[in-house]
Amino acid sequence: MDDTAAKVQLVRYLQSVREALLWKLDGLSEYDVRRPMVPTGTNLLGLVKHVASVEAGYFGEIFGRRFDEPLPWFDERAEPNADMWADADESVAGIVALYRRVWAHSDVTVEALTLDSLGHVAWWPDDRSEVTLHQILIHLIAETNRHAGHADLVRELIDGAAGLRLGNDNLAPGDTAWWEASRQKLEHTARAATG
Repeated sequence: MDDTAAKVQLVRYLQSVREALLWKLDGLSEYDVRRPMVPTGTNLLGLVKHVASVEAGYFGEIFGRRFDEPLPWFDERAEPNADMWADADESVAGIVALYRRVWAHSDVTVEALTLDSLGHVAWWPDDRSEVTLHQILIHLIAETNRHAGHADLVRELIDGAAGLRLGNDNLAPGDTAWWEASRQKLEHTARAATG
């Protein structure tokens, strides 16, 4: 596979999971997209904000192609973990639009470089801080998928909605009663396994 075909394939996988992550926000209220659903405070809008911020860095400064918008939640004076939640004055539309601008910037970086183009990740250990675009594409696919998985669970905790994306939920067929029976079976099996 040549460089161009490989990049197209990698970007297609990245784009698919980008869209899946945003789909988890669809139809929810301002409260629900910000709602901390686990003890660490993980919330849907914060996941999008975090992934947008991380992607801006990995396809930006690492390859000398800085994303030109300020990300104040990464400033030294910012509150710890500020990229993982949205202030009340940060709108859903604004964070989604930021993420889409990051995609566009990232896609231009990928288009401009070859898969073996070198970059430097200053925050990684010295023995592995020199990277290729290929490595970073794979890293971002993995990173985005990890957080899309978090979003899957957070969304299911909020309103029961589950699945990969609109038109392809990638779940076993079954109605609410079937899923409840399945969950009860799993609970029974877990208890039986503990003796």
